[in-house]
Amino acid sequence: MPASLIRSHTLMTGVADRFTCETIDGGGVLQEDGVITAIGSFAELSARHPTVPVIGTGREVVLPGFVNAHHHVGLTPVQLGSPDMPLELWFITRMVIRNLDLYLDTLYSAFEMVGSGVTTVQHIQSLLPGTATEVEAKIGEVIRAYEAIGMRVSYCYGVRDQNRLVYQADADLIASLPAELQDPMKRYFDRFRMNLDETMGLFESLHARHQGKRRVKIQLAPANLHWCSDTALGRLAETSERFAAPMHMHLVETAYQKEYAARRGGGTAVDYLGRFGLVNERLTIGHGVWLSEPDIDRLAEAGSCICHNCSSNFRLRSGLAPLNAFEARGLTTAIGIDEAGINDDRDMLQELRMVLRAHRVPGMVEADVPTIPQVLRMATVGGAATTPYGETIGRLEVGKAADLVLHDHQAIAWPYLDAETSAVDALVQRAKPSGVKAVMCDGEILYADGRFTRVDRDAALKALHDDLSKALSHDEMERRHLSKALLPHVRRFYAGYIDPARHEPFYRGSSRV
Repeated sequence: MPASLIRSHTLMTGVADRFTCETIDGGGVLQEDGVITAIGSFAELSARHPTVPVIGTGREVVLPGFVNAHHHVGLTPVQLGSPDMPLELWFITRMVIRNLDLYLDTLYSAFEMVGSGVTTVQHIQSLLPGTATEVEAKIGEVIRAYEAIGMRVSYCYGVRDQNRLVYQADADLIASLPAELQDPMKRYFDRFRMNLDETMGLFESLHARHQGKRRVKIQLAPANLHWCSDTALGRLAETSERFAAPMHMHLVETAYQKEYAARRGGGTAVDYLGRFGLVNERLTIGHGVWLSEPDIDRLAEAGSCICHNCSSNFRLRSGLAPLNAFEARGLTTAIGIDEAGINDDRDMLQELRMVLRAHRVPGMVEADVPTIPQVLRMATVGGAATTPYGETIGRLEVGKAADLVLHDHQAIAWPYLDAETSAVDALVQRAKPSGVKAVMCDGEILYADGRFTRVDRDAALKALHDDLSKALSHDEMERRHLSKALLPHVRRFYAGYIDPARHEPFYRGSSRV
C-alpha cells in the first residue's frame, strides 16, 4: 500500500491495563506498505514527512481496528425466518434458512462490521451441505467476499461428525420420530455428504491455499463437544499441533451442554477435552457460559482464550457468562457478535456497551466490574489472540499492521462534552457507526465518509434481494415443513434432560434454567 500519515484529535494506541488506555493528543501514525513505521505527534511526523498524503482532519479519534472474534452468517436468522429461541430449539428453527448466495450473503454482514470499525473477523462456518468439492467451492465464495471488501478474515470450518441436530445420534433421532417424518429427516441429513477424513482434508487444502496471504488465515473449529466424536477430537488435536493452528470451539454455551458433557464423560466438558490434549494455548472457548471454577482455573493455567458473546447469550437464553471471573483469573478474553447483536446487526460499538454494562454486579469496588479499557482490549488484542494473526494486529505501534478506525470526535462530543470525560471513554459509551469517518486495513482505506472503496454496497444488496425474491425451492419448502413438525418432538427430547438444581452456576446473579 502507498504510504500515508493518519492525523488525529486523540490517538489511542492500545490498552496498558484494565484502567488505562494509552493515548496521544494530536497524535499521528505513519504507515508504509500496510505496516506502521512511526507513531507520535502529528506535527512532528508531518514535518519529517511533508510529502506523505494525510488521512484525517485532526478532528477524529483514532484507535486500532476491532476484531469480531466469533461470527457465522450474513443475513441474520431473524431475517431468514428463525426467531430467537432457547439454543437447542433454535437449532431446529434454523432449518428454514434459504439456499443463499454465500458471496453476497457474506458481503452483507461484512458491510455492517466494517461500518462499525471491525477490520478482522473470525468466521466460523456452520455445516454446509454437499460433497467435499461442493463445500470447498462454497467456502471459496465466503473467502472471496472478504477479499473483495478488503478486511482480514480468519476462516474455520466447524467440524461435526455426530449428533448434528440434537444431543443424540442422528440414527436414534430418526428412529424416535413418527413414520411420516423419518424419510424427510433422512433426506435432511443426507444433504451433508462430507466424512471426517474429507473435513480434515478440507482444512489442509484451505491452509495450503490461503495461509500465506496477508488478509486471510485458516484455523480449526471443533464445533462443540456434542458434535465431535472421540475420533474427531483426536484428529483435531493432532492437526492443531502439527500446523500450530489455533482452534475456536463452542463449549458449554447452555446448561444442556453442561449436562451432555457430564453424561458423556462423567465430568466437565473441559475435563473431557483435556483427555485429548486440547486444553492448551491454541484453544479458544466460544461462550463458556457454564464453565466451573476449576474449569476457568485450568483454562487460565493453559493459556487458553475465551470469546464472550454477550448479545447471543441474552438472545438465546443461554445465561450470563462469568466474565468478571474470567478477568480475575487472568484469562485472555475476546468479544464476538456471533450471529447478530442485540439490535440484529453487526455493530461492534453496541456490543462493547453490552459487555461493559451486562456484568455490573452490585457493589462499590471498581475492580469487580468491566472497565472501558478492558472491553477495548477484548475487542482488539484479545480478539487478535484467538486468531493466527496474533500479535501482528490489535495495537497501533511500530512494526504492527496498519489496521485502524477514525471516529468523528464532533459526533461524539456534540452538543457538549465535559473536559473531564476523555475522548476514548466518550467513544465507547456514545459512538455510533454513523460517526465512523474511515476504516483502514493493511494500510488501505476500505471505507470513508459512508462509502466502501472496493465494493458497491447498494448493488451488492440489490443483487442479494433479487436472488432471494425467487420462489422457494422444493428442498427449502420441505425443510420448512420439517422444522415445524420437528419442534414438538425436540421439546419432548429435552424435557427433563437436566435437573436445574444441579446446574446452578457458581457465580451469583445468573439466570437459571
